[in-house]
Amino acid sequence: MAMQFYASPEQVMRDRAELARKGIARGRSAVILSYDGGVLFVAENLSSALHKVSEVYDRIGFAAVGRYNEFESLRAAGVRLADLHGYSFDRRDVTGRAIANTFARTLGSIFTEQSKPFEVEICVAEVGATPEADELYRLTYDGSVQDEPGRMAMGGQSETVATVLRAKHRSDLGLAEALAIAVEALSGVGGEGGRPRELPATQLEVAVLDRNRTGRTFRRITGQALTALLTPAPQAEAEGEEEGGEARKPDPGQAPEAAQAGPADPQATDAAAAPADQEMAVEASDAATAGDDVATGDDATTGDDAATTA
Repeated sequence: MAMQFYASPEQVMRDRAELARKGIARGRSAVILSYDGGVLFVAENLSSALHKVSEVYDRIGFAAVGRYNEFESLRAAGVRLADLHGYSFDRRDVTGRAIANTFARTLGSIFTEQSKPFEVEICVAEVGATPEADELYRLTYDGSVQDEPGRMAMGGQSETVATVLRAKHRSDLGLAEALAIAVEALSGVGGEGGRPRELPATQLEVAVLDRNRTGRTFRRITGQALTALLTPAPQAEAEGEEEGGEARKPDPGQAPEAAQAGPADPQATDAAAAPADQEMAVEASDAATAGDDVATGDDATTGDDAATTA
């Protein structure tokens, strides 16, 4: 009679956990972080049809790494649960924490009861009225739930990616700044010789939960909009435009007096020329009077006296 193979429960759980961790580490990383305008999802994804980032409900988003068929089945179940709960009660009763707890129970049951666990790591994010009110939940293959403080990284070399996020993340970041930090964190691993890589827009899947929207807040950023956000802003071309730069030097061909003098005022020029015109008019009047005196003076009288004497 053949003896039945036996393994202790602890060894079985260790083997399952090791299998799940290796499967998750082979996947490409994803970054989720809170910024001033909402919650940003950035995942490295070469496929344009199979999404790692999706919407669950109005203000709830979903991101995952690992085996696509496994986390996609969880996402679809979460969408059905949220729709049913929102229809039965109120849309405001659907929360990210409730969806995360449901996922945790499912993952825990699969990990303990089935021979193969799900090789997935999931983030459930809910956007709040302020960055401090945002909720990010990390769910692992064994059903564990962890509340993250506004940022998290999953899959691949997540520890290295998370180090960059911890050093540079702030809750008051703009969308372009938050995206630049996420791309820097993702591109800092996986290069040849440990050097950073270059991640083009075609290899990124980007979406946000916009806190300024009402109703459905989830929207994807693709195409030219994503390229514009990834393009750095141009720097100032001239040093004279910068604050505290040197004053612009005058033109060498221009006379110093003309370079310092301002534009001429026509009214001031007319007012300055008026006294000279008046002096010239007075001189002309005096000359005319003198001419009249010469014509009617002593010479005319002498001529009359000579004529009378003759």
